[in-house]
Amino acid sequence: MATKTSNEFLGTGRRKTAVARVRIAPGSGKITINRRPLENYFPLDTQRSAVTQPLTITATSDKLDVRVNVQGGGPNGQAGAVRHGISRALLKFDANLRPALKAEGFLTRDPRERERKKYGQPGARKRFQFSKR
Repeated sequence: MATKTSNEFLGTGRRKTAVARVRIAPGSGKITINRRPLENYFPLDTQRSAVTQPLTITATSDKLDVRVNVQGGGPNGQAGAVRHGISRALLKFDANLRPALKAEGFLTRDPRERERKKYGQPGARKRFQFSKR
């Protein structure tokens, strides 16, 4: 799935319907998402902090450059997918980071998905209004 090419380390992250392909390489700490800086791609502080959490926990935020290609889903799902992908790429970069990442739960793929709409009702769980009389 994720492999090493030259001195880049690859990781794939997923969340809901978002898929992030992450490449990390030794550098100055620059994060680029879909060829845009992190600050431009994720305007909300919560999303930016979610993306940078694995780097902060492992104290590698100023040592590695991160390039991400993310597709599908919404902004929060994409932020979660990027976090998952960065965590997996960090694992390829240095296997000794595993306990720290595992303790924070960054290596576990969030299994929650959107439930499908059922026929005979307006949504997944909601029912049409019931009238007894």
